[in-house]
Parts: sequence; structure tokens; C-alpha cells
Amino acid sequence: MQYYCNSLTNYKRLITREVKVGDLVIGGGHPIRVQTMTTTDTMDTEKTVEQVIKCIEAGAELVRITAPSKKEAENLAMIKAKLKEKGYTTPLVADIHFTPNAAEIAAKIVEKVRVNPGNYVDKKKFEQIDYTDAEYIEEIERIREKFTPLVLICKEHGTAMRIGTNHGSLSDRIMSRYGDTAIGMVESAMEFLRIARSLDYHQIILSMKSSNPQVMVQAYRLLIQQMQNEFGESYPLHLGVTEAGDGEDGRIKSAIGIGTLLEDGIGDTIRVSLTEDPELEIPVCRDIVKRYNGQIVNSLSIPSVDKLTYSPFEYKRRNTHAVENIGHQQVPVVVADLSKLSFIDRAALMSIGYTYNESTDKWSIADAAADYVFVGDLTIDFDLPGTLRIIQNARTFIPVAGEQKHLPLFDSADYLAATNKSSTINFVALDAYSTNTSIADEQLLNLAKDPTVVFCISSTVQLAMSAVRRMIIRLMDLNISTPVILVTDSNWTTIDEHLIHYATETGALFLDGMGDGICLGLTSEAYTAATQNFSNVSGRNYVQNKTVEQFLNATAFGILQATRTRISKTEYISCPSCGRTLFELQETTAKIRKVTHHLKGLKIAIMGCIVNGPGEMADADFGYVGSGVGKITLYKGKEVMKRNIDSAIAVDELIQLLKEHNAWVDPQ
Repeated sequence: MQYYCNSLTNYKRLITREVKVGDLVIGGGHPIRVQTMTTTDTMDTEKTVEQVIKCIEAGAELVRITAPSKKEAENLAMIKAKLKEKGYTTPLVADIHFTPNAAEIAAKIVEKVRVNPGNYVDKKKFEQIDYTDAEYIEEIERIREKFTPLVLICKEHGTAMRIGTNHGSLSDRIMSRYGDTAIGMVESAMEFLRIARSLDYHQIILSMKSSNPQVMVQAYRLLIQQMQNEFGESYPLHLGVTEAGDGEDGRIKSAIGIGTLLEDGIGDTIRVSLTEDPELEIPVCRDIVKRYNGQIVNSLSIPSVDKLTYSPFEYKRRNTHAVENIGHQQVPVVVADLSKLSFIDRAALMSIGYTYNESTDKWSIADAAADYVFVGDLTIDFDLPGTLRIIQNARTFIPVAGEQKHLPLFDSADYLAATNKSSTINFVALDAYSTNTSIADEQLLNLAKDPTVVFCISSTVQLAMSAVRRMIIRLMDLNISTPVILVTDSNWTTIDEHLIHYATETGALFLDGMGDGICLGLTSEAYTAATQNFSNVSGRNYVQNKTVEQFLNATAFGILQATRTRISKTEYISCPSCGRTLFELQETTAKIRKVTHHLKGLKIAIMGCIVNGPGEMADADFGYVGSGVGKITLYKGKEVMKRNIDSAIAVDELIQLLKEHNAWVDPQ
């Protein structure tokens, strides 16, 4: 076992124990399975059956159904029977939170039960309690007493189990000892896993979910390390970013969290938690896993990693020096690629956040406006807005004394001998192991001596993230502090495929603190296909009426937002809806987004029920939580501000709450 995965350079699956869920085998190197969860009332048998069938026909290999109490658990038998009558035998999963007796009923009916160790036995009251070691052991014994009956039932009936830790619902006991941390998430699951193992029950899958991809990724890595250290083996892992949201933001956040782990061969089954109809989650899942279920051609030119110079279990940004506004502790910059346009006029800059008013001869600049624009061999013959600067190919760059808006991009082989350099910033492209001819350490060190150099690192190997990461690790090994722009092109077809590709290949690196900037592009073939009918490439309404350049710019800022490295807009932590939801979640999310999207940097949680809040909105500034049918409770952080408001006026009350706490500004 090396670090937390089998290889940091060449793709290898982490081989876990095999777990049978009905006739489906998860783990042990089997294909990565995709699943989703129903949003219907579990007591409405017909609607639930209808939705399960939609999910199966969309490609779901497992379908989860909530069972919040005994009556819903008992009705799973009716749902399963109806599905069997119609010829469907896809395994069902019962989702359990606060009710052990419901879990025990469900375990005799369906193929798998999911329990949340944070609230299966413990009750969360947001209290700080200092436990002595003896008191803590006593609490573990109490868990053993409550959890053992379920384990024995699962063992008797051949039922699988997911021990699913959620970052936002850690128990007061875990929080008191470990705090709101990834290691606390791991220990929460390990307590239950140890009990199951002591009873010789191993049909277990684990998950470490969070709405923050950074926390989620660290928790899974720590869990693997802990299982290997303690047991010498790993159990299968279910991957997901909880409360990811909807549209492109939900897809980006999910792909960053899930994709970062899959790139390292970690993960046996996934669920993308979108605030959309559950069957719409499945195509996104399939787009994510198809990168790994086919043949992976490893690049033999990537050297192995003998020693890590950073910790993969905590976030620390790579130490770089500043080159103008790039590097050091400054937020990552966004470089927009306009090089495939036939020409660039003022209107073209609207797609990257700059709007020109001809009557006043002034520019307005959006929060998500690119910092640099790459034009290739094109030219711009008008005054640029604000601090926007041009990057052009070195062969067309002509240095002008005192002029700092135009900057050159060099190939690494040409830079040291070049004479037409900028006095401020020189971008130097580095290829990360795409060929067997790798740049020598001596050349890297010589380039790094120039304080104006910024590296632009890309790779064309099949799974490029590991190649780019290896190049950055090499820079760290050589104590090179030159800033790095992550450059990623996509040659996929649909919008979702592009989003997943960008989010996975760059998001994983930002989560490990390895980027000082981002530049996204399309290969010539993909660009031509996209421009022909961009808005209908995948039929997604969140990209309709956007140009390709608008999509690329929005995606770059979306990745930085999801990795918490640069905040440029409001963030919505929105649960995916389920049978517990107490209001129309999709409609309400859209309504709240419409009136609050201009509040840059604010995190608003929109939760369907008390299970997903307030615990699950641990990361949010304000929360909108269903507390009864047609009733909403508003939170500031984890504190209740307004309880049981009528849903008809709840959005207005949320705005008033924001105003009362100086979190509101009027839209312009």
C-alpha cells in the first residue's frame, strides 16, 4: 500500500473486499456501480415504483429509498413485490437515519440498508461534552448494544450494509473528541465497522460524504489508510458529494469530489446528489465512471513517487513566489482561451465577464471576469478593460518599452535562448510526460531562476491529472517555487462530459493546493462540434444561450468556487430531495437562487427536512430547512432564527433574515 492508493502516477484500482448486494457484486475490482435515490413518499407505493423503474431504465444498478420510520420500512415489501411483478429485480437500499427498529425491519426485506453512524444511536443536540476515556468506552458499548441486532439480522438474511458517515451529522460525542474534522468522520464509521467485524460480518460498504469536496476527499483517503493500518484490507467505498446542488454547479462539485478519488483508483460505487429528478443523476454518474471502466493505457514515461513532499490528508497550498498577480497567497487567476475565434472585438470579451458601453466608452467588469486572455496568433486592436492582459504565442509577441498588457507564451525548449521576452511575465509551457522525452531537471532549475516565469503545465496522457500532479511534485522536490497555471483541453462531446473532464483533471489538483491559475479549452475537433449547436449538445438548460467561451469561463470559476480557492458567487448547498422532503425542493431552490444569486461569497443551504439540516449544512452561512409539511425553519449557521414559517412567505423571510445580519445587498 503506497500512501492511500496503489499508485500516484499510473492508474490502478484499489482492490477492496467483494460485497454482494442481491445479485450485484460491488468491490473486488468489479466495474464501478452507479446508483441514485427516489424522491417520492415511500408510503405512496405506485409513485415510488414508477420512479424506481425510471431510474432503472436510466441505468441505475441500485436504487435507494428512504425509510424514516417503521411504516415506511414495512412498505418496502410492497414496493419490492410490485417491482418484481413488473419484472424488475434491481437491488433496493433502505435509507435509515434515526430509527434502528426501521433498519431491522428493512434488513429483512431489501438487499441493503444504509445507516448513518452520526445519528443511528447518538442524538445530536449540538452540545459539547467532555468524556473521560472510561465514559467514552461506555458510549461505545452502548452503540454495540444498539447496533448488534441489525448486524445479526443482516448476517442472517444476506443483507449488505452501507455505513455512511456525513460530515454535517457527526454526533456530539465524536465532535467533542475529534472536532468537525475528516478524522472525526473516519472514526465515526470505524466504530461501527469494528463492531461488525467482531461479529464476523463483512458485507459492508463505507462512505464519507460532505458538501465540501476538500473534506470529502481527505476523509476517504484517511479512511483507506486507517483500514489498511488496522485490518490490512479495505472495504468497498461508495463515493458522493452530499448536497451538491443542481445544474452545472452540482455537476462540477460532484465531479471534483468523486473524480479526484476515481483518478487514483479509489471507489466502487457512486451517486451524484443533484437537486433534480433522480433519473437525471444517472447519465452524470455514467459519464464519470466511463473514464475508468474502459481500457486505461498507462504512461510508462511517468516516474513513480518515492516520497511525498506534501500531505494528502490536509489542505496546504504549494509554496510559490508571486509573479505580478499570480502565485504566493493570491487567489488563482483565470485565463480565458479565445484563440479559436476568427477575430476578437469588444463584444467577444462579454463572454469572459467584460461588457462595453459604447455611449460612455466604459467597461463594466463582472465578479467572474477572466484575468488574462489567451489569443494565440490573433491580435486585439482596442484598449483593454481594467487589468485584463493578453497572452499570445511568442512568435507573434513584439515587446514594446513600457507596455505591459501583452505577454508571451513560450515553449520550454525555446525560452532560455529567446530574446523577445517580457520584462514582467513570461509564460512557459511544460508538457507533463506526454512523450518519453521529458524536460531535464537542470533545464527546470534554469527556468526557475527567472523571476518572471510562470509555468503552464498540461499533458495529453489518457488520465492527465496524475501526470500533471507528478510534474508539480517534481517541482516541489527541486524546491522550485515558480507559479503554475493548470491548462486542460477537452476532446469529449457533450456538455456534461466536458464539465466532468475539467472538474476532475483540474479540481483534483486545486484540492491538493497545486494550482495558481486555470485555463480551459477544447481541442479543435471538439470546439467545432460545440460551436455548431452548443446549447443543444447535451440538452442541458444551464448552458443554453451561452457561447462556448462563456461556458469555459463559467466552468473555470465554478471549479475554483467548488474547491474553495476563489469565491466569485453565491454557493447553494442543496440536498437532492427524497421521500422525507417537506416542500417542492427544485422549485424552491430556483426561487431562492433567483433572488440571492448576486450575493457573492455567501453560502445558503436549502434542505428538505431535518435529517439534512441543520447537521448537513455545517458549511453554510444561512439555512432554509423543511420542518413540517408547508413549514420552514430558518437558520444562521446552526442556530434557529425563525421557526415553522409558512412556506408561502419563507423566501421573503429569508431575505429579511439576511438583511438583519448585514448579509444582503440590493441587486444592481
